[in-house]
Amino acid sequence: MNTESNCRKCCSGLTVLGVAGSFLVMAWLVWLMRTYTQPPALAQVRAGERLKIKAEFEAANAPLLNGYDWVDKEKGFVRIPVERAKELVLQEWQSATNGRFILTNRAAKEFAPAAVAKNPYE
Repeated sequence: MNTESNCRKCCSGLTVLGVAGSFLVMAWLVWLMRTYTQPPALAQVRAGERLKIKAEFEAANAPLLNGYDWVDKEKGFVRIPVERAKELVLQEWQSATNGRFILTNRAAKEFAPAAVAKNPYE
């Protein structure tokens, strides 16, 4: 009887050990598959793409933002750097009346109807 109880204890201990070991092996396999199949974090990838696009955009538009150029030579519109434009706006709007006058003149000049060419068949 003593041998039989020892054998049962040993078999039940081995069974528990085998089941626990199986669970541990399965947990390790699940963790391993999860690490191999998990894609990189989407936020990191997209942040890198956005920074690259932003840098390209700024490089392409830097001459437009920081240089002088004609927009419409006939109407007298010139592109100027942003900082200089801010300074000019502050100067113009020191007096609200003067600022409105300049603004309405610019709008009238910009939105003036185009000259209609004479029809040669009339």
